[in-house]
Amino acid sequence: MVRSPALYIRFIYQHLIMKHNNGCSVLKCVHEGCLCFSDGPELHCFICSSSSKSSTAALTPSCCSFDDYKLTTEWLLNQTSHRPKVAVICSSGLGLLADGAANKQTFRYQDIPNFPVSTVPGHEGCLVFGTIEDTPCVFMQGHFHLYEGYSLCQVTFPVRIFKLMGVESVLVTNASGGICPDFKVGDIMIIKDHINLPGFAGQHPLCGPNDERFGIRFPCMSDAYSKDLRRLALDVASELGCSDCIREGVYCMVSGPNFETIAEARMLLILGCDSVGMSTVPEVTVAKHCGLRVLGLSLITNKVSVDYSREEKVNHDEVLQISKMMAEVLQKLVTTLICRFQQQSINTH
Repeated sequence: MVRSPALYIRFIYQHLIMKHNNGCSVLKCVHEGCLCFSDGPELHCFICSSSSKSSTAALTPSCCSFDDYKLTTEWLLNQTSHRPKVAVICSSGLGLLADGAANKQTFRYQDIPNFPVSTVPGHEGCLVFGTIEDTPCVFMQGHFHLYEGYSLCQVTFPVRIFKLMGVESVLVTNASGGICPDFKVGDIMIIKDHINLPGFAGQHPLCGPNDERFGIRFPCMSDAYSKDLRRLALDVASELGCSDCIREGVYCMVSGPNFETIAEARMLLILGCDSVGMSTVPEVTVAKHCGLRVLGLSLITNKVSVDYSREEKVNHDEVLQISKMMAEVLQKLVTTLICRFQQQSINTH
């Protein structure tokens, strides 16, 4: 007989009641959607990643409250005079995209209240404020991933901060593996849509109580990547003479940290995925929920193997090497796009 998740939740809840009194903070954790298990005298929480040797020690849920967002936003607004309209999320090896900004002011993630910290090589872990030809911007030099142990609430935390700071458009970049046989290493794929594989398994950034101050309960995702911004990116690439390396396609998110098996890659190809990576989708989902315009650029840093006879092995150093090689092209593209973003926004209003 297959037991439903609800039965398991009830079993865990009853087990905790037997072990602890009604005031136990672990019970509060269960009420808020966290799953705990007992290992002798120590309790562990799957979602909170916390543990306690005492029934009265707090297990802090990983969900962020509106007060958390507000505190971080107010701290940043008090620390800088910049009021960004465009946010750029830089992936592995692409932190150099911020180099084109003027009047820069940089904050390390670890110095910002409530902010997660990057742990992946190639992610500088800094928030850079500045201007691109009078357009106020903020650059994230490195973003966060499920495989680092962060909850999706923490992974997407900066996006809601940007919303509260007045950001209107988000340009998200990533490094990904090319699944489409027509793609080459060094190509830049404009993301037209995505497949959220972790979301199919319940790992979704909008799970839990909805805060109407950010967006509606059931946002439409059929237009997550702005059609106007995608068209603009194609036009800008043509003007800059880099159309030959520009592609458009569907990005698939997997949780990582391992790269795909050949069988998994074959499945993704059948599903219609053109590239695959371990980020971006949570941030895009929350940005769309917040009513922000989104453009996604995916740098193809390796070819994903769908052939058992191939002996090439992908590694993170290769990803960083290709990112560095294409940084100049991406910087020109991103810098020009930022200027056009603002012009388009003004014309729209």
